[in-house]
Amino acid sequence: MARGGGAQPSASLLLLSLGLVLLYFTSGSTIGLADGQKTWCVAKPSASNEILALNLNYACSQVSCAVIQKGGPCYYPDNLVSRAAVAMNLYYTANGRHAWNCYFNNSALVVQSDPSYGSCTYY
Repeated sequence: MARGGGAQPSASLLLLSLGLVLLYFTSGSTIGLADGQKTWCVAKPSASNEILALNLNYACSQVSCAVIQKGGPCYYPDNLVSRAAVAMNLYYTANGRHAWNCYFNNSALVVQSDPSYGSCTYY
């Protein structure tokens, strides 16, 4: 009996798609970027303050967050989003700039535009 409607994807096509997704997340690089192009990790604007506070505390327990302490070059603006973004990027950078080091429970983004501002340099 012939099926009505469109053709169903084969199991092998689904497995191939899944394999490509897994390869992307385990490759250690971002597909589509030229070799050597720098990326940064920043907080999603939609992330809740609760998640950002957890991200900030976790990142700063793993790397030095001196730049966001009072008197540091990234202290201002004195708000949670800004501080969390700097801390998350410090963690991302220290751990090899892999996409999975910028996940933070889906509250962060890898960007190609340098988010540095004033005397605050994102490395």
